Amino acid sequence: MIKQKGFTLIELVVVIVILGILAVTAAPKFMNLQNDARNASLQGLKGAIQGAAGIVYGKAAIQGLESSDTAQDVDGIKTIFGYPTASSAGIALAVKGLESGSTEWGPISGAAGTGGDAEGDVISYTLLNQASNATASKCSVTYKAATSSSVPTVTVNDCE
Repeated sequence: MIKQKGFTLIELVVVIVILGILAVTAAPKFMNLQNDARNASLQGLKGAIQGAAGIVYGKAAIQGLESSDTAQDVDGIKTIFGYPTASSAGIALAVKGLESGSTEWGPISGAAGTGGDAEGDVISYTLLNQASNATASKCSVTYKAATSSSVPTVTVNDCE
């Protein structure tokens, strides 16, 4: 009598069913990795914007321009109340990667907040590969310029 080695059909089916159940429960956990990575990038940009705004404010304070309510030039960066304005001549020049022609980040065009050099103006940035489906309220970082009563605010609108 020859003894054969191997798995029976029932054993193989049971293993396949178990693997299927594991895949169905684990797959959703790994499917959202792209959005998590995008959201982490947005958080990084928020930190860069906040840091750059603080450095520019320090330079403006040294020059005595921290209380000016009109756009001033601090080392080539337009400021209002000492902080960068919400424009391509302000915050975009203060943060490397936001300037015109960047290969990573871009302003959201056509959004309600497209920037300006006045107090309280708003500009939103997103990843260039998200520009087609991003809005100022989704998958972006929004910078609101300083006003006479508040410092600039930076908010992250997570990707979904």
